[in-house]
Amino acid sequence: MALTENLLDGDIHPIDLVESVAEYNEWDFDRIADDQIAMAVEGQWRTYSITLAWSSFDETLRLICSFEMEPPSEKQAVLFELLNDVNEKCWAGSFSFWTEQKMMIYKYGLVLTGGQIASAEQVDCLISTAVLSSEKFYPAFQLAVYGDKTPKEAIQVAIAEAFGRA
Repeated sequence: MALTENLLDGDIHPIDLVESVAEYNEWDFDRIADDQIAMAVEGQWRTYSITLAWSSFDETLRLICSFEMEPPSEKQAVLFELLNDVNEKCWAGSFSFWTEQKMMIYKYGLVLTGGQIASAEQVDCLISTAVLSSEKFYPAFQLAVYGDKTPKEAIQVAIAEAFGRA
């Protein structure tokens, strides 16, 4: 059954829509404010913290998917070089490292200007893309920061595709 079939017709606040998607997927969430929701989504490598916030000023639904990362100070230059390589491969969203918070961030903004309304499928895709991108590049971040791999070697783990059948 499509996600949209579970929602009522008519205008729905973007965060209400996100809450409905979270309920549908049985994700843990907390409605922080009228315009903000936080949730935890389990991935293969870890649980990701996801926050979505609605800005009525610029009519944008902003997503931040985060996970903690504490690279040694001597590895930060390697991490930033890898971030450039990773972001070249991301078509929707981008990664940043917030040094003070020691957090890796995947961020994306869904612009809904002119009174556009997001669908449940768009919101589900937005969240899924954040988690899938984080899952895809998490091993590369780990190899570059905690292993002895160069950014070019580390990213090979993320871009290698499996072929054939098991």
